[in-house]
Amino acid sequence: MTMSSSAPAHYRPYHPKWYRQRVSVWWWLEKPVYALFVLRELTSVAVAFFALMLLALIRAVAAGPEAYARFQAKLQSPLFLVLDGIALALVLFHTVTWFNVAPKALVVRIGGRRVPDALVAGAHYAAWLGLSGVVAYVLLRG
Repeated sequence: MTMSSSAPAHYRPYHPKWYRQRVSVWWWLEKPVYALFVLRELTSVAVAFFALMLLALIRAVAAGPEAYARFQAKLQSPLFLVLDGIALALVLFHTVTWFNVAPKALVVRIGGRRVPDALVAGAHYAAWLGLSGVVAYVLLRG
C-alpha cells in the first residue's frame, strides 16, 4: 500500500508503551556524590539572591540618598543579616565545588598536552584570592 501526501497518517490503536524504570524523587540521596551535586545546583538560588540584592542596591543608589539610607537600614535588620549569612555560606560552597569540578568542564591544552587538573583548579583559586585582595584593598584603603 502506498500513501500519497494527502492521505492521513495511519496510527496503531494499541501502540506499545515504552519501558521506563521508576525513579524515586529522592534518587540523589543514594550516594553522597549525587547529594553534593544537587546541593551545589541548589546553591544557585543563593547566587541569584545576591544578584537581586545587587540590582536592588543599584536601584536604591539611583533613587537618591534617602532611598539608599532606607535600603541600608533594611539590610541591617536581623532577617537580612541571617539571610545574607546563609547566602554567603551557600555561595562559598558553590564557588569551592565549582572550582573543584572546573578541570573536568574546562580542559586546557598547552603544546598538545593536557594541563594537570590541580593546576587548572589552582589557577581558579589564585584568581579568586587575587581578585578578593584587590576588592579588599579598594574597600579598606579609605
